[in-house]
Amino acid sequence: MITADRPAGIVTRILAALIDGVVVAALTGTVLGAVVAGLFVVNPVSFRWPHGLLAEASLVTVGVAVGYLTVGWAIAGRTVGGAVLGVRVVANGGGRLGWTRSACRALLCVLVPLGLLWAAVSARRRSVQDLVVRSTVLYDARKVPAPRAPAAR
Repeated sequence: MITADRPAGIVTRILAALIDGVVVAALTGTVLGAVVAGLFVVNPVSFRWPHGLLAEASLVTVGVAVGYLTVGWAIAGRTVGGAVLGVRVVANGGGRLGWTRSACRALLCVLVPLGLLWAAVSARRRSVQDLVVRSTVLYDARKVPAPRAPAAR
């Protein structure tokens, strides 16, 4: 049985990361689509679909991923994947991670994703990223209240 405020397991964390990967892919596609649309608007007559931009698209993907993870962890302690699977990233003392540690953790997660696998063998279920930035991923069963329906007139 999963209880609140217990370290999250590797399967839950991998599934959350996969969900976040889908979100990052969608955000990256939106950013790149906006750039292409902008190029078309600027010069529609001689517009050609850009090609050979693998390095640029990779950098955009890394930037979007780091930004997405940083904002999610710094503000709410969770990303979309974490919210779906009921996990939260906290500082070792239980408080918020903060912007600097969230950014460092995000950069490590994006550049060294295999560091997550350390959580499978760690007694405290902490990844390499958690060890470096002094964080923990916990199951968080706190219920978020549903939005109230508007009052009838």
